[in-house]
Amino acid sequence: MLTIGLTGGIGCGKTSVARIFSTLGAAIIDTDEIARRLTEKGSPALDAIAEQFGATCLLQDGNLDRAELRKRVFSDPSAKKKLEAILHPPIKQQVIAEIAEARAPYLLLVVPLFFETGAYRDLVSRVLVVDCDESQQISRTMNRSQLSADEVRAIMANQIPRMERLEQAGDILSNKGNQENLEEQVRSLHQRYLALALQKQDADSNRHSAKTRPI
Repeated sequence: MLTIGLTGGIGCGKTSVARIFSTLGAAIIDTDEIARRLTEKGSPALDAIAEQFGATCLLQDGNLDRAELRKRVFSDPSAKKKLEAILHPPIKQQVIAEIAEARAPYLLLVVPLFFETGAYRDLVSRVLVVDCDESQQISRTMNRSQLSADEVRAIMANQIPRMERLEQAGDILSNKGNQENLEEQVRSLHQRYLALALQKQDADSNRHSAKTRPI
């Protein structure tokens, strides 16, 4: 299956874009959603986090205190590396399993830190970056997550610079305007990805035929 990596800075609208693609028939795998499932109460990953970071990273009901953990990892690079060591292997394992089960013309793999980790490059054919102005990133994230501007900037500081992200993109989707414009861009990319998926199927079929052709 043709797999497209979907990424972008915080507040750029990756989730909204993925939702539109989904309505058009694309399969969606979101690593953030997988991370949430893997860190539910009673999970091995949550036990490992509590052991590594202490009970202060848990709420009174035993669930993960995501706000507290976020503060820890974005203020301490060593804590960030420890968390990644716990979560990244099982997340990727689950991604690979879900890709194998997906049934759609093509698949979007949503990875917020795609370029930063480099862990999913081997799974995608090209990368789509959702982009907007940095001021929009800050305001949107503040409105969505009730974070302060300084907290949002701290998160952005842990992501690669916007221009570097754009330079590495295979496709760019601008989310600076209204919803109608965003949907129009997604529909255009959807048609492009359908064509690329068909090309990939034909190429794979030809390779398979060449391998099985009698000598």
